[in-house]
Amino acid sequence: MNRREFLTGAAVGLGAAYLKPPAFGAVDTPSTNAKFSATDTVVLGKTGIRTSRLAMGTGTIGFGGSSNQTRTNALPHLLMNGYDNGLLFFDTADSYGSHPDVAEALKHVSRDKVVVMTKCDDRDPKRAQADLYRYLKELKTDYIDIALIHCVTEDDWTTRYRGVMDVFSEAKEKGIIRSHGVSCHSIEALRAAAASPWVEIDLVRLNPIGAHMDAQPAVVIDVIKQMRAQGKGIVGMKILGQGAMRSRQDEAIRYALHSGVLDAFTIGAENTNEQADLIRRIASA
Repeated sequence: MNRREFLTGAAVGLGAAYLKPPAFGAVDTPSTNAKFSATDTVVLGKTGIRTSRLAMGTGTIGFGGSSNQTRTNALPHLLMNGYDNGLLFFDTADSYGSHPDVAEALKHVSRDKVVVMTKCDDRDPKRAQADLYRYLKELKTDYIDIALIHCVTEDDWTTRYRGVMDVFSEAKEKGIIRSHGVSCHSIEALRAAAASPWVEIDLVRLNPIGAHMDAQPAVVIDVIKQMRAQGKGIVGMKILGQGAMRSRQDEAIRYALHSGVLDAFTIGAENTNEQADLIRRIASA
């Protein structure tokens, strides 16, 4: 099956205005008066990794090896459709079960144009090392752009999980991953990440109502500012508060865009209609 045949049957086109991915190199500086696009090229901190402002999340209600996206069997098409419309950031994780779907999409896109971020739940160094090599096979790629220790809550995680951190550092030296970091799920873990030189990219929860966040927005933003001052790349998640702001999407998206603390953010559209709607809302924000 060729790529054209694979894409046949799309539920909706996203419109000619979005058909051409942006050229790498043009980076927006956030400001309250800035115009934003989901397809803006951004740089993740000092990592040098360039990608689209909006990441395509693949883990809505994702746990135990599946998610809303993987349960539809349409995820490869959704990722390819997003790529064709300028979305170059694939957000996956072992626990979402979305690696095979991402691998299918990667067969049909330019690997050097997309950024793949995945996450490891294992806290044992030997198992984490085995996981990284398994991810390469599942994703059918030679390297992973961003590897994160997933869902960290402990305030002492930079000591407790030093072995896993060392595994990731070694993997970066070997070219298996391009950058490493953490996905934080408590304010204590977030503060520890801010204090750690090892953290290059942080996946942080942020929305204006504090839904499913580590602390109140103002507290979290203060910590993120510390991270940014050190050159860490910041990717936002829970932008819609895990559905709590589904009826207030414009407010949530404006907040994320104008907060001035996020390089990029991930939202898990479940079909091409939702994907098109997100692109439109970001452009209107």
